[in-house]
Amino acid sequence: MVFTELEGSRGVLLIRRGNHPYQGAWALPGGFLEVDEELIDGAVRELAEETGLALDPGALSQLGAYGAVGRDPRGRTVSVVFVALVPGRVCADIRGGDDAAEARVFLLAELDKPGGPELAFDHGDILADARAWVSSFRD
Repeated sequence: MVFTELEGSRGVLLIRRGNHPYQGAWALPGGFLEVDEELIDGAVRELAEETGLALDPGALSQLGAYGAVGRDPRGRTVSVVFVALVPGRVCADIRGGDDAAEARVFLLAELDKPGGPELAFDHGDILADARAWVSSFRD
């Protein structure tokens, strides 16, 4: 999960899912680990594949693990979430790639409005936890 500044406000980078489940819904960038891949390396790889954003592993902090039964209709899935706070210019050239149809930074205020983007899976809950993390950083 990548937070940034956009138009003087905090935003978060989301991808529009290109595949089922939740095709067309917005989600946090992510995916499945390779069998011989470290957690942080998988996070960096998936972020780059889905958004074109290449971050150094040192820019990421582990937020937590999410593994509620039924959180993914494809089967039992546990997600380890990493977060970063980057300057807005870093997200200037993001683009959807791999199985992401689109990548975009949403202002956090946009996500709070009625009719805002639908978030896939339990990503709204994860985003709520991450907002507490990012709020500890002052501009």
